Amino acid sequence: MHKRKKAASIVLASLLAISLTACGGSGGNDSGTSASNGNKNSKVTLELAISKSSQDSAFIQQDILDEFEKQTNISVNLQLIPAEQTTTVLQTKLAVDETPDIIQYNLASAITDLNLERNFEILDNESWASRIVNKDVLSAAGHIYSFHVSQDTGMQGVVYNKQIFADLGLSIPTSYEQFLAICEKIKAGGITPVFMPYKDAWAANIWPAAAFADFVAKNDPSFFDELNSNKKKWSDIPEFKTFLEQQYEVYTKGYTNTDVLSDSYDMAVGKFLNKEVAMMFMGDWLIEGVAEQDPSMELGVFPIPSSDDAKLGASPLGGQLFIPKKAKHLDEAKQFLDFIASKEIAQQIVDSKGYVSNFSDVTTPELPAYKQDIVDNYILPKKTVLTTDAYMLVDRSELYRLLQDQFAGGLTPEEVLKSWDEKFSQLMQDKGVSGF
Repeated sequence: MHKRKKAASIVLASLLAISLTACGGSGGNDSGTSASNGNKNSKVTLELAISKSSQDSAFIQQDILDEFEKQTNISVNLQLIPAEQTTTVLQTKLAVDETPDIIQYNLASAITDLNLERNFEILDNESWASRIVNKDVLSAAGHIYSFHVSQDTGMQGVVYNKQIFADLGLSIPTSYEQFLAICEKIKAGGITPVFMPYKDAWAANIWPAAAFADFVAKNDPSFFDELNSNKKKWSDIPEFKTFLEQQYEVYTKGYTNTDVLSDSYDMAVGKFLNKEVAMMFMGDWLIEGVAEQDPSMELGVFPIPSSDDAKLGASPLGGQLFIPKKAKHLDEAKQFLDFIASKEIAQQIVDSKGYVSNFSDVTTPELPAYKQDIVDNYILPKKTVLTTDAYMLVDRSELYRLLQDQFAGGLTPEEVLKSWDEKFSQLMQDKGVSGF
């Protein structure tokens, strides 16, 4: 591996190791050939449930699914769930025993949303697990519960079109005032400055999740510990109200799409490809999605400009695969993981996506330009901060709905925080967290 890329991997690994508080173990073999030993006489179809917003996922590329079926006579049927309904639909399926064989979700969210330990298989002893380099990003409560070929964290900030910035002579803003000035220039150029797809409530949390975390890291490092022990509340930090006001102001100043509550995330790639929008508060996974459609389009990401010289948000690794304990085809689901964990297929995925490999025998390729920019400008100089979500012990979907209510004109930022205080306290109490 190139020395700089190796250094990047080490830094990413160390960053990611603290993104989840729990660690875990694993077990393994270095090929997925065991998958080809399936019973070829009876056809099995695996049900893989995945958010519609993740339909460009590395694991469901058609050529990979076709090769898996060719080797094993096991097909994979995708259950595409609307992004804004993903959590609710999966919670229902798990509760009423309509369980998919495989689920793609985020580990940090699965812990709080989907009752991870009760509902999902421990994967410590799977054939691929001993080859994992960074087990922490797949682990909770001392065990591996999820699968991914990558150890990349998602970087969250403002995704932007570099060409539009260059054409208009714009540079990356380092303050909120600079950001508004840039929005004004982009709007004057006939382009929508910011795309807000807040029909998907989670998207409204990208700005606050990074802004809150950046402020806390710089000004009140013990806040999340005190929050999670009921010694402080969300509304205790006046700046949180300011950050919510900022995001809303970008909308009220006319710098966004008009229909923020009816436009969804699955429209985002098209908006960028058509050069209709210049920016979006989002993770770098959006850049990957655009690059798949048009590799020549140059996008980058910079920190949410909520305060001067803010750091880039780093979220826990996303998009892992989980196998429910009640999967109808448990063995075949594990064969699918064996297959995509095989050295050949994992290398294929890592190469096609530009991932930092999480397998000891799979090589990290030259990173895409946007990812190398992140490594050089943010990760290596330590200008990243774990987003608020990394510290949450409960489901945040009610917060997301409150943020939607703000954009519907129903709640002020102060009312959002007060309402979330009440809901958060109840959720922590329901979970049995000490102090609530």
